[in-house]
Amino acid sequence: MSVFSRSEADDVARGARAVIACPDDGRSARSVEAREEEARGLALAIHIETVETRTFRIRQAKPATLFGSGQMEEIAAIVAAHEAELVIVDGGLTPIQQRNLEKGTGAKVIDRTGLILEIFGERAATAEGRLQVELAHLDYQAGRLVRSWTHLERQRGGFGFLGGPGETQIEADRRLIRNRMAKIRRELEEVTRTRGLHRARRQRAPWPVVALVGYTNAGKSTLFNRMTGAAVMAKDLLFATLDPTMRQVSLPGGGKTILSDTVGFVSDLPTQLVAAFRATLEEVISADLIVHVRDMAHPDCEAQADDVMHVLEEIGARGDDGAPMIEIWNKADLLDEEARERLAAEALRREDVAIISALSGEGLEAAAQLMARHLGRLHRLRDIRVPMADGASLAWLHSHGDVEKEVAEEEAMLLSVRLSDADWARFQARGLDESPLSRRWPES
Repeated sequence: MSVFSRSEADDVARGARAVIACPDDGRSARSVEAREEEARGLALAIHIETVETRTFRIRQAKPATLFGSGQMEEIAAIVAAHEAELVIVDGGLTPIQQRNLEKGTGAKVIDRTGLILEIFGERAATAEGRLQVELAHLDYQAGRLVRSWTHLERQRGGFGFLGGPGETQIEADRRLIRNRMAKIRRELEEVTRTRGLHRARRQRAPWPVVALVGYTNAGKSTLFNRMTGAAVMAKDLLFATLDPTMRQVSLPGGGKTILSDTVGFVSDLPTQLVAAFRATLEEVISADLIVHVRDMAHPDCEAQADDVMHVLEEIGARGDDGAPMIEIWNKADLLDEEARERLAAEALRREDVAIISALSGEGLEAAAQLMARHLGRLHRLRDIRVPMADGASLAWLHSHGDVEKEVAEEEAMLLSVRLSDADWARFQARGLDESPLSRRWPES
């Protein structure tokens, strides 16, 4: 059962027989076959049985129905032939289009955004995840209230004969939704504040954070489980992971790292979800290194990579202030010999790629070495003079950095320490006084 309350008419019947209609305006970078396969995967993720999938060429979207009249009749015929209860449109629908399609096909209609919201609603396991999904669904639902109500006036306002029309049912529902959304936002702000405190504590720890990102079903959770020994849900299923998970892992060279598994991205990810999950995705924004896990056996892997980059840009994880990123090319076990050789040749020309099979374990050592190597590059050699009396700062530098040289003076200790920019900022934030002894030397 979904986490948000709504009318029975707005609920997707899990296990229903569904027809998938894919509108194609010719602008998608993906093949028709790949789009249809992903749409079926989304339906399967919510336990819906797909009885037929059909792509319809849309030369000009109809404001009332999206599809043309002939296409509408074809969809209705398919629904009748299979006795389907549901039509899934693999694209966005306006409330009017959704209502008219339901009238024309005689079946419940849901668009891509609504379907993804249903999946997230079923998969959210934590209180934070449930709040985020409910907020996204209420935002989506607010514009579709007209579908649920045919009467406009609930009561008369005022006194005697002078009273005008009272609050309509739609207005009342919108007010209730706005109030509920405001309450959820306040609760999420508290969650964000708590997460920020946890992040601050981690930043005082000696380990960097590595965030796994990628298209849904790219193999992030399988890689996460392989590297950490965790038991995060990892299935050949879209959006198998929804709530973020973090574990400590040791990288080659003895360095410890906090590895974070995040929700998978998807093409045309609903804007409501991007906004609602911003707090969760802050783990990606604040990471020291982003690891983009890619499914190289997928026919549309390049388009998937573009979608991931688009979402990262949307949440502010790319650009000059963004963390460096490497790529893990996964599912090598599904490639034929020619494709593997081609990928291997391309990977040799780059310093930010490792080829693996998270399922079989092939290439995991190379992936771990790649992470360790790039994290090591983030650590610059800095010469620092610290007062002898400031034992806490000396201990902090030893625990957070790689001290390569120490020279004792009369009143201070001179250290050459490798520190990341983030750790250097944390060291400066410790509030050393501004005496000459506490100032940084010129970098060597």
